[in-house]
Amino acid sequence: MSADSLQIQNLNDLRNYVHYTLCEQNELERGAFDITERILVRGKKACGIYFCLHGPRSVKLTAIWETERNTILFYASSGERTGKTQLEAAPRLEQDSLDEAGLTALA
Repeated sequence: MSADSLQIQNLNDLRNYVHYTLCEQNELERGAFDITERILVRGKKACGIYFCLHGPRSVKLTAIWETERNTILFYASSGERTGKTQLEAAPRLEQDSLDEAGLTALA
């Protein structure tokens, strides 16, 4: 498992990085499989985003961006952690940025 450091400017860059990394780790063609995302909420406040790449043969590869520590954790379909990226700079997960990205926080 590797740990990298990265600067992300907006939610779209974050989304692209997660998609690219999940595909690279699992030798999948980028854009060939759908990726979904869900806002994570703790105490009525958004605290991260859960990403799920729906791969071949119902394989699900996941990543979680956790805002408190500002890290992205990557997981294999078995649930084993396969990578970690520490973000030096990242977008804030506030209502304005959620609206801009077309996401809504679930309360």
